[in-house]
Amino acid sequence: MSTPQHWTVLGFDTSGPHIAAALWHGDRVIGQRMVETARGQAEHLMPVLEQLLSDAGMAWRDLNLLGVGIGPGNFTGVRIAVSAARGLRLSLGIPAFGVSSFELMRDPEALGAHAAELVSIEAPRGQGYVQAFRYGAPQSPPELIDPATPPEAVRLGTDMRVTGFRAAEIAQPFGAEWEDRLPEEIGPRLCRIVDWRAHHLGETPDRPTPLYVRPADAAPPSDPPPVILD
Repeated sequence: MSTPQHWTVLGFDTSGPHIAAALWHGDRVIGQRMVETARGQAEHLMPVLEQLLSDAGMAWRDLNLLGVGIGPGNFTGVRIAVSAARGLRLSLGIPAFGVSSFELMRDPEALGAHAAELVSIEAPRGQGYVQAFRYGAPQSPPELIDPATPPEAVRLGTDMRVTGFRAAEIAQPFGAEWEDRLPEEIGPRLCRIVDWRAHHLGETPDRPTPLYVRPADAAPPSDPPPVILD
């Protein structure tokens, strides 16, 4: 991938009851939007992104990279954002990075840190989804656990660190370091991760794909999810 002196990154996420978006240029956030909404994400996402670009005095052609939240999260919400990112990737001819909710939970100031980090995000019914990372790179598929009784299989060694949802409970049986975190500043974090992966890791992404840890709950939404573009 070529390396412009200053990336311009557009990142967005609809994996929860929100539309989170941000613009990143060079080494800083130059605009962000957070719209709390449990419905209508498909209708409102593109107007939010267009307004974000307009407020920054930019157009679609000014973008170098895209970043999109791929979940785990709300089944339909994830598909809305991923479908939009794939469409923009094709129309603009620029790379699109899929960024997981686990990556968004990590420390944005230390993305390449920690040799044995277990990241936890909230799952339905008080459970947790966890995934292991080594210096910012995922090491295994995510899995569903009960944070009150974490299985021995998630132990990462003597230098283990747990970050995220109910981190203290998960860390306790293993004597691990821990830091409770909640998802926040989603748009800016997403852009920072894309910049780090592209600029510092030299990563060339494939098309973004939703990340599912478990099948969607049995009752489908009344409206069909958007078609995922190739």
